[in-house]
Amino acid sequence: SASAGENKGKFLLAPKNIDYHDEALLLFFGNLLGVAMRSDVPFAVDCLRPFWTRILGEQIDFDTDLRQSDIITYNFLKGLNSITSEAEFKELVSKMCPTHFSNEECCPGCPYKFSYSSLDGRDVELRAGSPRITWSNLSQFIECTRELRNCELSAENMIPLIQCGLEAVVPLEPLRLMGPDDLQLRICGQQNIDIGFIKLHTIYQVGISQSDKHIEYFWNVVESLSQEDLRKLIKFACNQERIPFSCPCQESGPEASHVPPYPMKIAPAEGRDDRLIRSETCMFMIKLPQYSSEAVMRERILQAINCRDDPLSG
Repeated sequence: SASAGENKGKFLLAPKNIDYHDEALLLFFGNLLGVAMRSDVPFAVDCLRPFWTRILGEQIDFDTDLRQSDIITYNFLKGLNSITSEAEFKELVSKMCPTHFSNEECCPGCPYKFSYSSLDGRDVELRAGSPRITWSNLSQFIECTRELRNCELSAENMIPLIQCGLEAVVPLEPLRLMGPDDLQLRICGQQNIDIGFIKLHTIYQVGISQSDKHIEYFWNVVESLSQEDLRKLIKFACNQERIPFSCPCQESGPEASHVPPYPMKIAPAEGRDDRLIRSETCMFMIKLPQYSSEAVMRERILQAINCRDDPLSG
């Protein structure tokens, strides 16, 4: 998406004509959303609010959703809507394209023609031949551009397939009692890491205990990390983008089964300051040497979480 701020990097469905292969993938994507919800294992697919709104069968709020998903188009249309006179319009256009109101060709990339970029970057004709925008047809251009974006954000040709795949795992009708934000949280989980919850769902392997000095160093460092570094730590430890922050043991006691990947395990490792931290991601296990100080622990943790994507790091 062309969004910014907290919405930067989030996803939308790419507008396109779909074929049989695409239909199968969209159905499978819906299955994955349903499995994430039913299993309580977060699926870190950060889609923008219009996607979740349409999954629930609701119509998007165009102005709010456009601002979230495409701030460039939102500001462009807002600027055009604010123009109150032909003189003001000509002044604005001439700054971008001095030849717009002459018989000469428009400047390359002139945005004041009846064409506009789709969400996936294609140039879309809003009128045959993409004529120039004039004061008399400005409102028509604005309406055509709004219609293009509304069609793309609504994704009428894709959403029913995803809904069908989702409903094969989870009944869709009860989900309509939720709002778009609730549905996203239920499927994707929360992005922020709750260290207190993880600490309560950590067990210590034979040979170490919570009162050991190097374990205290570990939690002191972890509790001081930023949310970004905490997410890296979780990725390093269990190779998941998100983990749940609710567990059956909260209601049924410590003997109840844990939701995957819990519990986190801290195991002993050979060596001291010269050894690196290791993880067994399939077991959510961190193998922690007995480092001699909190400073060494911090250095080794930061080294581990920032080298996790290095293909040569092992």
